Amino acid sequence: MKEFEIGKNDAGQRLDRWLSKNLPLLPAPLAQKYIRLKRVKVNGKRAERDTRLQVGDRLQLYINDEFFAKPAPENAFLQLFKPRLDILYEDEQIMVLNKPAGMVVHGDETEKVNTLINHIQAYLYQKKEWSPYQEGAFTPALCNRIDRNTGGIVIAAKTAEALRVMNQKIRDRELSKRYLCVTAGRLQPPSGTLRSYLRKDEAQKQVYVSHRPVPGGRTAVTEYRTLATKGSLSLVECELVTGRTHQIRAQLADAGAPLLGDGKYGSEKVNRRYGRKHQALWSWSLTFRFVTDAGELNYLNGMHWQVPRVDFAEEYFPAFSLAQVPETFSVNDTIRKAVRE
Repeated sequence: MKEFEIGKNDAGQRLDRWLSKNLPLLPAPLAQKYIRLKRVKVNGKRAERDTRLQVGDRLQLYINDEFFAKPAPENAFLQLFKPRLDILYEDEQIMVLNKPAGMVVHGDETEKVNTLINHIQAYLYQKKEWSPYQEGAFTPALCNRIDRNTGGIVIAAKTAEALRVMNQKIRDRELSKRYLCVTAGRLQPPSGTLRSYLRKDEAQKQVYVSHRPVPGGRTAVTEYRTLATKGSLSLVECELVTGRTHQIRAQLADAGAPLLGDGKYGSEKVNRRYGRKHQALWSWSLTFRFVTDAGELNYLNGMHWQVPRVDFAEEYFPAFSLAQVPETFSVNDTIRKAVRE
């Protein structure tokens, strides 16, 4: 319990306003709950949220110590009273989540609190599965990331060993990640392999495609197949053989079929015509295909997840069912071996 005496500068404030000002990490809904449960008292008595504080009033706060800390990146999760997660799978080691488009995975210059990792940490903290205030506690971490405006499957590790193994499996390309997208244009041929070199411009936060080796260029290989067409639009599935920044977006644009809604690599005119502000790209399928030992995570080998629905697929191709898409998307083993080496 912590006790505070109200001075003249705080006199006249409502109790709930005082709490929000002095305990910025305490979410407003949780503060209201604590007031109802008498964990916030004024002069030893129950108070209401709109109680006006007077000089000399003494506040007794029966609130966890962490809510009295100063806001910082490492405790931003405390501000999320109701974490929002679409969990496809969870066990003691990992979580497989369906991230909404528009949410960043980690904090950046535009968003510090409403991030995927903060929602994960808030969820596990409220379940009492994790607390950063326990000595030596591992902090839940993301194993892969996707762009803010791309939705879909992200893997989170709940243990240090899970993070180590998953990072290794991702580096060794022992996971099959499939993306669904809508392109403004038709790919020729309708199915095939895109091979190129991508050079990243850090200042512009953009990548450039080259069809021959260039300084700073990294090999990029994407398998694709057209699932449906309607007018100038195509519903396309891609499987990443490599995982480079903006790989699908840049390669499809280079092939003459940019993603619908892509403001960086697509057509502004086409995007305006369809009223789409974000790229139609979703990481919709994940399969673990381990070819080397995964230690404690061996039980995950062969597991497969697909998101139940993708909004833009339903919007632009309402007659097409995702159930029609084969579960396997076999990439030529020679390609995998060459890229891995």
